[in-house]
Amino acid sequence: QVQLVESGGGLVQPGGSLRLSCSASGFTLDYYSIGWFRQSPWKVREGVSCINSSGALTNYADSVKGRFTISRDNAKNTVYLQMNSLKPEDTAIYYCAADTGGGLGLDRDEYDYWGQGTQVTVSS
Repeated sequence: QVQLVESGGGLVQPGGSLRLSCSASGFTLDYYSIGWFRQSPWKVREGVSCINSSGALTNYADSVKGRFTISRDNAKNTVYLQMNSLKPEDTAIYYCAADTGGGLGLDRDEYDYWGQGTQVTVSS
């Protein structure tokens, strides 16, 4: 059974940092681009960042450029999202997703497998 599992969410103060992890079971992530998305109650699900299968190419939404860093360790079958300088507007449920087509887009329609999400709350 193909499954993606996110972890690392939590409550953090503005300006703080969190590192999210996306691990896989039932398949290896090596061949897929992986994206991170987020959704808050008042917004549609938006693409945050993605990384290609080798890790050589990345893409970021303008709202997180310079603050978030995506990386992957294929030996551990895990993709990470390092989030620094967090703002209250970063509060959302964060999802990882796999794109079997190997693209580098931030459109949710390009992604085939999704995790259940992890809550990130940025508040003082």
